[in-house]
Amino acid sequence: MSKLKRGMVIDVNLDPAKGSETGKIRPCVIVTNNTYNARVPVIQVVPLTAWSEKKASIITNAEIAPSSHNGLTKKTVADCLQTRPIDHRARLVKVRGELEDDLMAKIDAALKIVFDLA
Repeated sequence: MSKLKRGMVIDVNLDPAKGSETGKIRPCVIVTNNTYNARVPVIQVVPLTAWSEKKASIITNAEIAPSSHNGLTKKTVADCLQTRPIDHRARLVKVRGELEDDLMAKIDAALKIVFDLA
């Protein structure tokens, strides 16, 4: 397995989900810093979901286009309201790729809104 880094797109098994939580195996973006990613098995991820005009218009979502660099095959949105911790030893399915800096900046802006960070 490659070293997990902030901004990587990974497939994660999010089941079992409860209530309105995002579930099933889906791509996610790692948002924890690389110090934590290297030292602890629990990392924070933002799930990606299928793009729709409605989802793309939500301020806490970040639109992501597919590319060979990020490993995605269709347009998605990062649902930053659904950010969650995972133990990558138990939930990681595969590594797809990595997001470009401008897309991570969009996710960072959405996370600042979700967590009310100045």
